[in-house]
Amino acid sequence: MNHKLSVTVQVDLDGEYVRVLATGCLTEASQRALHPLIRRARIPTPGIHVTVDLSGAHHIEATGMELLRRALEDTDSAGSRPVALVVPDVLPHHRITVSPESRVTPDSSAGTGPARKVAA
Repeated sequence: MNHKLSVTVQVDLDGEYVRVLATGCLTEASQRALHPLIRRARIPTPGIHVTVDLSGAHHIEATGMELLRRALEDTDSAGSRPVALVVPDVLPHHRITVSPESRVTPDSSAGTGPARKVAA
């Protein structure tokens, strides 16, 4: 399977917030790519609001999510705000595309729940 992670960083010109938008697949391996981006987002101003938004991800592995949460907890330091994490209520998984003859249907409810903000 193709487990690519695509990341866009939005920076408020007033320096009040940074939003890291991740789409694609968050896995045990790909979540590591977010760590340096999050560290760099916190450099300009110690009190800056940093949000990691995974609500647009197509696939989120539970292991990858847990490792990212732990990493965020480890990077929280005195004087800096905790990183906010936005994740879907239900972790989305890869949708299966099959031929009409196979009679196997994908789970149409996979990853369609609303996003929610959780503490990192």
